[in-house]
Amino acid sequence: MQLSAEDLLKIYLGHRTGERVLAGRTKRGEGEKIHAVIWLCDLRDSTGLSESMPVEDFFRSLNEFFDCTAGAVLEHGGEILSFIGDAVLAIFTIGGIERPLGEACFREEGACAAALAAARDARSRVDALNQQRLSRGEPPLEFGLALHVGDVMYGNLGVPQRMQFTVIGAAANEAARLAGMCKDQKRWVLVSSAFPRCFPGQMISLGHHVMRGMDAPEEIFTLIDHND
Repeated sequence: MQLSAEDLLKIYLGHRTGERVLAGRTKRGEGEKIHAVIWLCDLRDSTGLSESMPVEDFFRSLNEFFDCTAGAVLEHGGEILSFIGDAVLAIFTIGGIERPLGEACFREEGACAAALAAARDARSRVDALNQQRLSRGEPPLEFGLALHVGDVMYGNLGVPQRMQFTVIGAAANEAARLAGMCKDQKRWVLVSSAFPRCFPGQMISLGHHVMRGMDAPEEIFTLIDHND
């Protein structure tokens, strides 16, 4: 079946970004401030994996990993912005910066619930995949995932010959730092203190920690699962 140009744009750029390109909103530097859940996960020990198997097998492993993680994001209504090597950067959009308070609270809770559902779904998918990999004599895949909420600039960056849509800002940087702490904390998911704690019984505090590049300690959380 031959795909239309619109379908191809959404496959390669994502639904939200594809629609912006189709609408002609492609000027470099054009962007908008949005409030969103930032969902960032990466494959652990990817260097070791890439050096221990043929490149074709590592390429297949990455696609299997993305099926589990990025697939969960799409299943729960998130927008994949980019694949950065072995990492997935996605957002669950809450809305523009200027919004009625009541509506903001309602929409934020919904977006966070969707991101949480995607996180749990990704965990289940990777667990199932690892059972298959072990049966094939292949090493299991592990990952670290950060969930954060904040205001970011969503827009078009790059050079005139090659541009992409992404998010930038302090919140995006904080999500990256949080994801980097997963290995040290021996957790598959870390949740920032900015993430609304409206999910009683689902999160536990891991205490206050100073993230790289920040002066003040921040309280971080994780989801309660069968390992806790």
